[in-house]
Amino acid sequence: MVMTVLEEMRIRSLGVIDDAVVELSPGFTAVTGETGAGKTMVVTSLALLLGGRADPALVRIGARSAVVEGRLTMAAGTPAAVRAEEAGAELDEGTLLVSRTVSAEGRSRAHLGGRSVPVGVLAELADDLVAVHGQTDQQGLLRPARQRQALDRYAGEGVAGPQAA
Repeated sequence: MVMTVLEEMRIRSLGVIDDAVVELSPGFTAVTGETGAGKTMVVTSLALLLGGRADPALVRIGARSAVVEGRLTMAAGTPAAVRAEEAGAELDEGTLLVSRTVSAEGRSRAHLGGRSVPVGVLAELADDLVAVHGQTDQQGLLRPARQRQALDRYAGEGVAGPQAA
């Protein structure tokens, strides 16, 4: 099974982060550190990269804009690759570059594979790219709809599809 992997994220002028490169590995990644180390800004950067709401207050004091860039690897034909190509993005040998810029004045821009795209396109890709979990995420499993969703995902379409009909 070929996975879509966020390999690297570069963060510039976002909150307490002046310039940082976060290298990620396939699978589980935990963001830990001391108070004030920038954990929230790393997760905020990921949210921006995946089409989250942009807030000009996040731009580092004295900077004109904050920039988050990500490098993804994915196989052709995966849902994320297909959606990216539909948006006009180009994959370079299985690599897709994603960027998001937030100006101090409040304007936000998104780029996918070298093309300017609406931020909503990044949000559409998010489900196929990353799962972010926080301290209280297990609370969601108390809702029946989330329980069904988890069971359907575990059982697969062969079971979930006929039962839904």
